[in-house]
Amino acid sequence: MGFLSGLVGKFKQGLQRTQDLVLAPMQRLLGMGRLDEDQLLELEDLLLQADLGVHATERLMERLRFEMRRSAEIDPKALLKDELLKILHHVPSRPFAAEGTQVVLLVGVNGVGKTTTLGKLAAHLKGRNEEVLVVAGDTFRAAAIDQLELWGQRAGVEVVRNQMGGDPAAIAYDGAARAQAKHIPWVLIDTAGRLHVKEHLMRELDKIRRSLQKVIPQAPHRVLLVLDATTGQNGLNQAEAFKEAAGVTDLVLTKLDGSAKGGVVVPILERLKLPIAFVGVGEQVDDLIPFDPEAFVEGLLG
Repeated sequence: MGFLSGLVGKFKQGLQRTQDLVLAPMQRLLGMGRLDEDQLLELEDLLLQADLGVHATERLMERLRFEMRRSAEIDPKALLKDELLKILHHVPSRPFAAEGTQVVLLVGVNGVGKTTTLGKLAAHLKGRNEEVLVVAGDTFRAAAIDQLELWGQRAGVEVVRNQMGGDPAAIAYDGAARAQAKHIPWVLIDTAGRLHVKEHLMRELDKIRRSLQKVIPQAPHRVLLVLDATTGQNGLNQAEAFKEAAGVTDLVLTKLDGSAKGGVVVPILERLKLPIAFVGVGEQVDDLIPFDPEAFVEGLLG
């Protein structure tokens, strides 16, 4: 219970803007008990403003109206929580656990916080007393390499790097080989930000995968697509293209604290059918947290 309550607190803190701008008036409605049609329409509008998406909002409102017709004694908030959890549990996440050497590739467009996310993930795993090797695979930006060096020092993990402009596939190979030789359970590989429409950059990801598989045939074990929550549903087309082109297995949603649309988690899961492994809810090292549906819904609706 302590761990879950800690996550709830993190989600509430991270979703404060959503709470202030959208969910405070929703709380007022949900506390009224039975709602009339005007109030139901107001609630529907607030759910859409929270960026839950049309499909999920229609599903929630349809369930609420149905239950209200059946009984005068219903709790709208409890009902919404129940329905949201059904949606979120439809795409179960895999435990982020190491079996042998696990290679994790982080991909995404520029500016989503990919390198910072990798550093925070390294610190998170190190905090579980698991060894981590970080590979600075974004060789196009000197700042990305330097940034990972700083994260490596902060988290106490080794960073494998190359010269700026080096071959990302070669450095990924070196990192995987080093981790396997030293029996390190986690290899986290940064990659250059790229647009999904740039075919030559997407082909580069294939080259990285092939290099990794020369060392560990099953690698990469996970491909994490890092998405910026503040882009709202505009990020869905981008995510869908990456899912097809890069073999994405999990999502990481960053900057959830910077958006008034924290509900975007719901349409992302509904549309992409990909689990959310972690969410970023702040700037601190411990503000990358495992996604937990119960904690998220409690943080969202209270």
